Amino acid sequence: MVTKKETELDFEALLDKYDYKFQKGDLVKGIVCGFDGQGVMVDIGAKTTAVIPTYEAVDKGENIEEKFQRGQEGEFLIIREEDEEGKFLLSKKKVDFAYAWKELEKAKAADETILGTVVNVVKGGILVEVSGVRGFIPSSQLRARESEVEVGSKLELKILTLDVQQNNFILSNKKVYEDTAEEARKNIFSQIEAGQVVKGEVVRITDFGAFIDLGGLDGLLPLSQLSWRWIDHPTDILKVGDKIDVEVIAVDHDKQRVSLSLKNLEPDPWIEAADKIKEGDKVEGVVTRLKHFGAFIEVFPGVEALLPHNEVVDYQNENKTIVKVGDKISTYILKFNPADKRIALSVQEQSEASAEE
Repeated sequence: MVTKKETELDFEALLDKYDYKFQKGDLVKGIVCGFDGQGVMVDIGAKTTAVIPTYEAVDKGENIEEKFQRGQEGEFLIIREEDEEGKFLLSKKKVDFAYAWKELEKAKAADETILGTVVNVVKGGILVEVSGVRGFIPSSQLRARESEVEVGSKLELKILTLDVQQNNFILSNKKVYEDTAEEARKNIFSQIEAGQVVKGEVVRITDFGAFIDLGGLDGLLPLSQLSWRWIDHPTDILKVGDKIDVEVIAVDHDKQRVSLSLKNLEPDPWIEAADKIKEGDKVEGVVTRLKHFGAFIEVFPGVEALLPHNEVVDYQNENKTIVKVGDKISTYILKFNPADKRIALSVQEQSEASAEE
């Protein structure tokens, strides 16, 4: 027969078993033991089973019984101390959030690239989610326009600022590209040298030339290096997106600049012209440029010669016309210096010009 004294001792032993000092803010370990209408029931070693309310267990749209299984162990945060029934309220989301912030702090310290999911496009930028934490990418830190980014798409990002106290989480998609480009630029400069023929893509066109992406490094293809023939503007022969072969003609390691040539990949027309043109020859050419000192005339494909201003005037007076770009006119080779790539023209035969002198 169990005495009253023995019963009291057993009850005290049972109470000793649950001699806990849990309080709000504590991080505790527990085991999932079931589900009820409130959420997830967890055994944390207290007198009664603790509860994770659904809103502290899963995000909207998630299935609570898929995320938690009976017997699953985990860490939970006490968000409310015992109520009248002796139940504690727990949070799993806050624990996950805290761990996510720690991982993000590590990623920022190491300047690592992380992956984020676009959740919304807002004024001035993009909202993304990284490991359950929402952050903001300002428009200035996006490589693409907001209108080009789709909700649900993944972006490679780097962390600019991270402040858990202020809940400030700012990221950059642009910095990933810039850092990658900087690394690629260093690699290219360690390998590239004058005389190499490289492949590139036209990424920008200006009045003075075109910028060619060589795989992380932009080289300049000057207007004068586009063709042996006279080109008014780079768009005469190139457009953005064109993939071309170019020759490296100069590398400035200090300024990290590369100069390129397209015409060097073509045969030098002056070499061929030297075999086919000689002083005294009569040639027909096309006026390519008009300057105050004379007219440039293409007398052989890719070879321009100068007709001095006084000769242009003589030609206009004799033919009662005004010389314009595109006109075809006949002249004589007065002087030809293939080495310096210079030809002087005259509207008179050389013998006639000498007789008059």
